[in-house]
Amino acid sequence: MIQHGRKTRIYEQPPQPRPPTTPTPSRALLAEWRLPLQLARLGVHAPQLLRQRTDSPTTAIVIPGWKSPEWTMEPIRRYLTWLGHDVRHWGLGVNRGNTGRDRDRLLPTVRALAEECGHSISLIGWSLGGVVAREVARQAPDGVARVITYGTPVQGGPAYTIGARSVSREQCERIVARQKQREHDQPLTTPLTAIFTRRDTVVDWPASIDLTSPHTTHVEVRSTHVSMGIDPDVWRAVAHALESPLTTH
Repeated sequence: MIQHGRKTRIYEQPPQPRPPTTPTPSRALLAEWRLPLQLARLGVHAPQLLRQRTDSPTTAIVIPGWKSPEWTMEPIRRYLTWLGHDVRHWGLGVNRGNTGRDRDRLLPTVRALAEECGHSISLIGWSLGGVVAREVARQAPDGVARVITYGTPVQGGPAYTIGARSVSREQCERIVARQKQREHDQPLTTPLTAIFTRRDTVVDWPASIDLTSPHTTHVEVRSTHVSMGIDPDVWRAVAHALESPLTTH
């Protein structure tokens, strides 16, 4: 593990989490009172963030979380664009939660953009958007250079999220079984940065730890789930990941 700033930790090996559990909606609502504080904190860090520019511009697509519209990814998109990257919305509007459908709809866009740019691109996904990013990369590893996720459930599907109560136990079990089989049959080989927070009350944080993908860096921040979209440490981690050397597939 490498310390990276006062509020961020980078793990070269996956942290060993406790077994994930299902968060309660009431706890999630109580935790998100910190959102105004995060806005203020972003303002404090803005001068330093804006002084940075990239020497290695790249192309990326940002993918919103469950039930979230594209504009929720606009703050980080604008920041990464300011740094010098070419960052685009996924173009599918609100994330309705159909991961398989959204994967299939996004694949042609990713392949076309990679061909247009002449190089593979990066995918950045928040929460369920990260699941979509992972599945696109699994299907098109030659078109995706890296995947960056934050607050993304990589274990258990909806089972360890506040959305679990909207899905039957039997359906959760089927999703978990399919997920395990997919990881076994077609492991994700694309370089991956998985950003998580132990203060996450929407996705239980152990469910965000990837224990199977071989080229994964875990980054721990201290925001809540909802405030990850405006957390300066998340922004720094994403920017750093975009410029990190790629691990060979």
